[in-house]
Amino acid sequence: QVQLVESGGGLVQAGGSLRLSCAASGSIFSINVMAWYRQVPGKQRELVAAATSGGSTNYADSVKGRFTISRGLGTVYLQMDSLKPEDTAVYYCNARFTNGVDYWGKGTLVTVSS
Repeated sequence: QVQLVESGGGLVQAGGSLRLSCAASGSIFSINVMAWYRQVPGKQRELVAAATSGGSTNYADSVKGRFTISRGLGTVYLQMDSLKPEDTAVYYCNARFTNGVDYWGKGTLVTVSS
């Protein structure tokens, strides 16, 4: 059974920083991509950043230059700098395994005050 556990969310003022962490348990050697998504009420969940097992990364245009994704074996981090109120959302950790199956964490709330 695979579980993803996020931590690091909270309340921060605009311009501040937060670091999200996610740790996977289970068959971590079979993880291909680890990513962060976010969702606000009434909107679709959107990709924030992703990192492959080969070291490639990609980012949503809205966070490029402000957020940095990094990962280890079964872990993924999201360093968020220069936060804006529009970054307020529930952030979800995602792991896509080599068999194509996705697993999700329960989410962690990030609130950026203006």
